[in-house]
Amino acid sequence: MALIEKLQQALAPERVSVNDTILEQHSKDESYHTPSLPDVVVFPENAEEVSEVMKLAQQYNTPVIPFGLGSSLEGHVIPYHQGISIDFTNMNKVIEVREKDFLVTVQPGVTRSQLNQELKRYGLFFSVDPGADATLGGMAATNASGTTSVKYGIMRDQVRDMEVVLANGDVIRTGNLATKSSSGYHLNGLFIGSEGTLGCFTELTLRVYGIPEHMMAARASFPTVEQAVEAVVSILQAGIPIARVELVDEFSMKEVNLYSETNYKEKPTLFLEFHGNEAGLQQDVEFMKDIVEDHACLEVAFETDTQARNKLWDARHNAAYAYIAENPGKKLMVTDVCLPISELAGAIHDGREAVEQSGLVGGIVGHVGDGNYHILLMIDVEDEEEIAKAEQLNERIVEYALARGGTCTGEHGVGVGKQKYQEQEHGPALNVMKAIKQAIDPNHLLNPNKIFAKK
Repeated sequence: MALIEKLQQALAPERVSVNDTILEQHSKDESYHTPSLPDVVVFPENAEEVSEVMKLAQQYNTPVIPFGLGSSLEGHVIPYHQGISIDFTNMNKVIEVREKDFLVTVQPGVTRSQLNQELKRYGLFFSVDPGADATLGGMAATNASGTTSVKYGIMRDQVRDMEVVLANGDVIRTGNLATKSSSGYHLNGLFIGSEGTLGCFTELTLRVYGIPEHMMAARASFPTVEQAVEAVVSILQAGIPIARVELVDEFSMKEVNLYSETNYKEKPTLFLEFHGNEAGLQQDVEFMKDIVEDHACLEVAFETDTQARNKLWDARHNAAYAYIAENPGKKLMVTDVCLPISELAGAIHDGREAVEQSGLVGGIVGHVGDGNYHILLMIDVEDEEEIAKAEQLNERIVEYALARGGTCTGEHGVGVGKQKYQEQEHGPALNVMKAIKQAIDPNHLLNPNKIFAKK
């Protein structure tokens, strides 16, 4: 094939693969969506090589799909139109740490744990923590968030500048190193969350933070999910600077205990964390205890020891893996909606009701501090009836969220899974998005038919 020969010349033969195993690895993500093989997988090492790949893709009218670690959940990296899968594994260098500016520049293949390991010796950390140890390029592509977004913000809040290779092979920068700017369109905001449909990220400059002087984690159990969510609203209204606040429903707490070998109370539970100085932290914690008691809290347990605190958060992060372990032969489907916090308790109640009516195995977890919750569903992907039930459930909670000013996805992104809700959520603004796509990628070669279909 002429294209493959040209790619081998542009990179190196050993970094251009048509090996069956490599193709299969790049045919799927962690979602339940049907896999599809790419024609070829390439492993560039710098922006110049990515640019050459894009130019060849234009020349041969071949789709290009950026690939990080494949941890996405809505089919973002699945190459349904075959083509070139660009794997950024080899672009995994931390280029520069500007500790006085609280900035770091990285290549897109760097993972969040790799970055935090490097930052630790500077007394700094990167705040965004989706459940998976995803690449930073992938996190920017989906506008990821996670447990700490209630205090530090989401991925879009952390990106100061990016190097992006466009569909025609041009290399641009989207920002600068300044704390703020009123110059021109906000290109960072445009490219972050674009899911590989507008360009390939080859470098990111990110905001980082000083490691807090003290951290304290807590578990608070409640009789009902509604009381737990109402307690969160009261904590936020009181202005307590909480760093994390996560909800795990009672069904998921049972799975967590089995998987993580813990003995936490199997009731709707908030996992909380506070960052600050010792005196201020103690004051915040005492205030929090008074608030949760007002909402019929059954038990509050605190952890200040690093190992115990990590165990607590490992249990929360492993909730999805707990369901997978207890349901062999089934695939995990994770829903993802976000609503105004005032609407969250009703949404979660409706979500629990939807799970019970479906007859599927499922539990609810969420970043309740910013109105984002997930239903973890276990389904047999070979069973059409179960897939239909799961899709009906997903549609129900999305409709509920959209009717109350929410969004069909708070952090997982659109991919192919949430494509059908885009017109309903965005209305005429979707035409603006399509016009931007047409202007930047007129041949629709960059991750084609993701977010919205080409008409």
